[in-house]
Amino acid sequence: MQKFKKFTVLSLAILLLTACTTDGGVDPMVNQNSSSSGSFPEVTGSKDSKPTISAPVGNPPSTLQSKDIFEGSGKEAITTSVLEVHYTLMAWSSGTLVESSWDSGQTATFPLSGVIAGWQQGIPGMKEGGRRLLVIPPDLGYGSQGAGGAIGPNETLIFVVDLIKVS
Repeated sequence: MQKFKKFTVLSLAILLLTACTTDGGVDPMVNQNSSSSGSFPEVTGSKDSKPTISAPVGNPPSTLQSKDIFEGSGKEAITTSVLEVHYTLMAWSSGTLVESSWDSGQTATFPLSGVIAGWQQGIPGMKEGGRRLLVIPPDLGYGSQGAGGAIGPNETLIFVVDLIKVS
């Protein structure tokens, strides 16, 4: 009878452990080493159309964050790739949409090695047909100099990137 009780308790413990997630129920979008206390923007919209981004709340993260909204199935981007993309950019501090290639109807084409570090680190591994949310801290974006009136100094950037083509 004693062996049966031990077996039952052990079986129950194993069952409970296997039912738990390995991440402790933590949102995979949030880097737990980050000092963020804010909530991340929500991205909505269908493939092949301009995404909608909700304004973030609270403090921005201090590290690069990425989340695939749609996973692509085409060619994979690597650090030496030339990319054709559609993108939408929002400033974290104001929740204001800064620009979107969707508005002009023109995609952007560039070598990945020639853009801000947040893209260089956040895009590799993405596949054609995918949509990815990038939250880029200032040190991987435009830093203390900013980039014109809409992107002030030390701005955290929110990009939604649709990868059209990898060359």
